[in-house]
Amino acid sequence: MESDNKFSLLSIIIPAYNEETSIESILTKVLDANCSDLQVEIIVVDDFSKDRTFEIASELVPRYPSMIVYKHSKNLGKGAALRTGFKKAKGDIVLIQDADLEYDPKEYPKLLKPILESKADVVYGSRFRSEQETRVLYFWHRVANGLLTLLSNMFTNLNLTDMETGYKVFRKEILDKVNLTENRFGIEPEITAKISRIPNVRIYEVGISYFGRTYEEGKKIGIKDAFRAFYAIVKYSIFN
Repeated sequence: MESDNKFSLLSIIIPAYNEETSIESILTKVLDANCSDLQVEIIVVDDFSKDRTFEIASELVPRYPSMIVYKHSKNLGKGAALRTGFKKAKGDIVLIQDADLEYDPKEYPKLLKPILESKADVVYGSRFRSEQETRVLYFWHRVANGLLTLLSNMFTNLNLTDMETGYKVFRKEILDKVNLTENRFGIEPEITAKISRIPNVRIYEVGISYFGRTYEEGKKIGIKDAFRAFYAIVKYSIFN
C-alpha cells in the first residue's frame, strides 16, 4: 500500500520503564516494520528506569539515525512519557508503541491504512475485534477492560470495543488539538474523552493480535490503575 502524499513522516512513540529484557527486541521489530512507505522517526522516552533500558536504547542510536532517546529525571508514569513523546514528535502521523512486546509492529499497515486512505483521523487497535491469535490470560483484566470501555462509551457516545488498547494512531493535527494532563495510565481514557469532543473527528477501530504478559514476565498495570482509569473517565467526560 502506498502512502497518501499528504503524509510523509510517521512518529512512533515508545514509552519505556524497566524494559531492559525487551527494549532491543521491540526496537528491532519496529525498525523492520512495514510503515507503508512513510519516513519514520522513533522516539523512545525512558521514564527513569532502574535498569539498563535507557543505556540499551541509547547504544542503538548510532546505528539508527531515525531514533531519538529521552530520559525523564524521575519516574512520572506512562502518560507523562507519552506527553513528552507527543511534544517531540514531528510526524504527520503519530503511533503509540508499548515497549513490552505485547503489541506486534507487523500490525502497522493495518493501523495506518484508514488514515492513509483519508477515512480516519484516529485509529484504535482492538484486542477484542480480531480473528488473529491472542494469548489467553487474566479473566478479571478482560472484565475490567470491558467495563472501562463501556463506561467510556456511555460518556463519549462512541462504540469502541477496546478503549484501553496500547495501539492508538493519530493524525498529528488532531492530537495537537487536545491538552493532555494525565501522568499514568489515566492517559488512555483522557485521550479518548478529549478526542471524542473534536467536531467531526473520524475514529476507526481495527482488530489486532495481542501477546499479553504475566506479572512474572513484567506486566505493570494493576488494580489502582483501573480505579484511576474509572476516575479519569468521569473527570474528563464531565468536568473537562
